[in-house]
Amino acid sequence: MPMPYYVSPEQMMQDKAEYARKGIAKGRSIIAMEYDEGVLLTADNPSASLHKVSEIYDCIAFAGAGKYSEFENLRKAGIRHADLKGFMYSREDVTGRSLANGYSQSLGTVFSQEAKPLEVEILVVQVGVGAQPNEIYRISFDGSIIDERNFSVIGGKADAVQAVLKEKSSNEPPSLAAALVLCVAALEQTAALKLPPEGLEVAVLDRTRVGRKFRRVPVQDIRRFLST
Repeated sequence: MPMPYYVSPEQMMQDKAEYARKGIAKGRSIIAMEYDEGVLLTADNPSASLHKVSEIYDCIAFAGAGKYSEFENLRKAGIRHADLKGFMYSREDVTGRSLANGYSQSLGTVFSQEAKPLEVEILVVQVGVGAQPNEIYRISFDGSIIDERNFSVIGGKADAVQAVLKEKSSNEPPSLAAALVLCVAALEQTAALKLPPEGLEVAVLDRTRVGRKFRRVPVQDIRRFLST
């Protein structure tokens, strides 16, 4: 009678983590960066219809890297959660922190209990209104959550992009145009190729807007910012 094949829990977790990391690294990087009037989100995304960056609620945005179908399901679940909570209580009760905690629990449960982990890494970003600070949360495939400052990078060669940003960024929040130029330069340097404006997905959470803070930046504005 053959002996059953045994894999230690530690080895199983390491194998699942390696599997998820490889899947996420196959994608393209996404950057969230604070600028003087809000938060900029820049994604290397040649698709005009499959968005990696989207609005979740009034002041909150979502970005996903890795397997599109998996982070798209997470995005939809976040919207349903935010809408229900805002309807049952108040719109001010819907926060980036609560959404990030919910995503963390969901990803952590799948990672620990399912045979296959989700091949995703996500950002939950909330722009501060008035004197409130911006919030950037990076949630990994295993449910670990990190509260980032100034900027955060997910997907692709995230560590290399982050190293470039640390080298080139200053302590003072840049203007929107300067932030976009910096993000694109970091993406191009690590990818070793020129990214056309049409191959970029750019959105902002603009605290100066009345009502909903999320807006997408059109290609003509991207081209104008990069030419300055």
